[in-house]
Amino acid sequence: MTMSKSRRGAGYVMSGVVIALMLLDAGMKLVPLDVVIKATAELGYPPSPELARALGAVALVCTALYAFPRTAVLGAILLTAYMGGTVAAHLRIGNPLFTHMLFGVYLAVLAWGGLYLRDTRLEALLPLRSPSAEG
Repeated sequence: MTMSKSRRGAGYVMSGVVIALMLLDAGMKLVPLDVVIKATAELGYPPSPELARALGAVALVCTALYAFPRTAVLGAILLTAYMGGTVAAHLRIGNPLFTHMLFGVYLAVLAWGGLYLRDTRLEALLPLRSPSAEG
């Protein structure tokens, strides 16, 4: 199965955006910045630097797994789970739907979309078009 350079390039750009955002998120939590501690408390969790660092470490591991082609599918699964936690946290306190609550969904869709565009194995596993359209 061949893949166009533009398709693969788009996949790498999408994946790169996810990786950059997750590295920013993980870095802010690993430090941890005061804004992170405050946001954690606003979400109803203990305002603890240890909790922030733990979440940052989890985010960093998931992102690293996603960044390497051999473990990218596992990384995408783990990033999706991590994003599910963010959706649940925002849902629990009633944050706005499209800007806060669904941001994790947007990021997970971007992660899987990027992986789909750059990895032919996913296209074989999940064909999004009918076989007759490939002609």
